[in-house]
Amino acid sequence: MTHYHLVPGACHGAWCFDELAAALRSRGHRVTGHTLSGVAERAHLAHAGVNLDTHITDVLSAIEANPHDSDIVMVGHSYGGMVITAVADRIPDRVRSLVYLDALVPRDGESCWDIVNDDERRWYLDLDDSGYGVRPLPFFDPRATPHPVVSFLQRIRLTGRMDGIGTRHFVYALGWPGDSPLRPSYDRVRNEAGWTVHELAGGHNLMRDNPGELLQILLDAAAG
Repeated sequence: MTHYHLVPGACHGAWCFDELAAALRSRGHRVTGHTLSGVAERAHLAHAGVNLDTHITDVLSAIEANPHDSDIVMVGHSYGGMVITAVADRIPDRVRSLVYLDALVPRDGESCWDIVNDDERRWYLDLDDSGYGVRPLPFFDPRATPHPVVSFLQRIRLTGRMDGIGTRHFVYALGWPGDSPLRPSYDRVRNEAGWTVHELAGGHNLMRDNPGELLQILLDAAAG
């Protein structure tokens, strides 16, 4: 039995994985969906100090509450790629596989701002009245809320310990209406040893557009 930890993208809560989580549970796996601090149903925790480190701690704390789990598949959508990368770097001995769902793949010292395109950077500057929340894009789920801007700007710190995790998947969405902000991450890994790359015809919300294909990729990730 595999324990999947699902980390959503910006502005979204764990509910964006509801159907995928149900499908995994029906096959006997454990699933934990994470809503990050200051976002969605945890928007009441938003303040100027919520950053990438906060979100990494959110997920690490949940994993550490189950100390016997050692067969974990970390799944990150979009911004969630930043979080799962840092988590895996801190506890590589407990992570079996990493799955990046049209997600950011950072290197040490990089922020979201550093590895996206100009259109994405312009979105990061669209702040709400609080001054520290990036407004959801119009095509996001109606439940989406502003996302802490500092988490997009903070540089990630990695030790390289995650390099020993041998099973890594990148799932690239081909259905973006324009240039994909995840293209730099895709280009970074598609020819790199240790990565399995998938291209799906759907849009950025792969959980909605490609549920069957995505489920099979996650099952394959658990099988190693």
